[in-house]
Amino acid sequence: MMPRFDVNCSILFTELPLLERPAAAKAAGFDAVEFWWPFGADPVPGDREIDAFVGALADAGVRLVGLNFIDLIPLGGRGLVSVPGEVTRFRDNIDVAVGIAERTGCKALNALYGNRIEGEDPAKQDELALENLRLAAQAAAGIDAVVLVEALNSIESPHYPIVDADHAVRVIEQTGAPNIRFLLDLYHLARMGADLNRVIRTHAAHLGHVQIADAPNRGRPGSGELDFAELFATLDEVGYGGWIGLEYKDPELDWTWIK
Repeated sequence: MMPRFDVNCSILFTELPLLERPAAAKAAGFDAVEFWWPFGADPVPGDREIDAFVGALADAGVRLVGLNFIDLIPLGGRGLVSVPGEVTRFRDNIDVAVGIAERTGCKALNALYGNRIEGEDPAKQDELALENLRLAAQAAAGIDAVVLVEALNSIESPHYPIVDADHAVRVIEQTGAPNIRFLLDLYHLARMGADLNRVIRTHAAHLGHVQIADAPNRGRPGSGELDFAELFATLDEVGYGGWIGLEYKDPELDWTWIK
């Protein structure tokens, strides 16, 4: 089965203003896009900003298939789910992100776990994360959407505690929420030395979304060490039929690898 690719417009087309990227993705031949949180550090942007974002998607004729809850990535953050000092900001953001998802038909919301904070008890951070994930999942369930938990690599995110698929799935199971899934980012797991085909087969039942970049330099497929033909075949083997997000760096915007 031919994979369904979407473009992550927070890492590709970055030479353009954010609101012009959906149209650029469409012009490049894509019908779907995903974004990290597109409103900076503001958990509750104004109606005008939200309308402009939603309108840019509609005008371009692309579907939003993935959206992060507030993540602070441009400021060096890795999500707020487990961060005690950001409880209000994350919880204020839940209904806003879910509202955008409802308006756009987006069915996958990524809740980046958050970094370990110096001086905070890791067990307390994990307890808070479970509480916040359950709240996010409850809100997302109202629009038949899933919340995603992602593992990152410790090379680029040394304070992020979830760095392998097994840990991510344990967290998902601990929440007890039926609509929390695993965001399988093949790049991050490859940087951690994971057997990617084993991960796909082992955790197939938990897959909610897939993102790709070649390793080790996070370039387009074919620029590094990963065998994407084999990986796509394994995803097909386990019955994954969802979107595959192109979350890589490519200043040349060369899509010939898809063909």
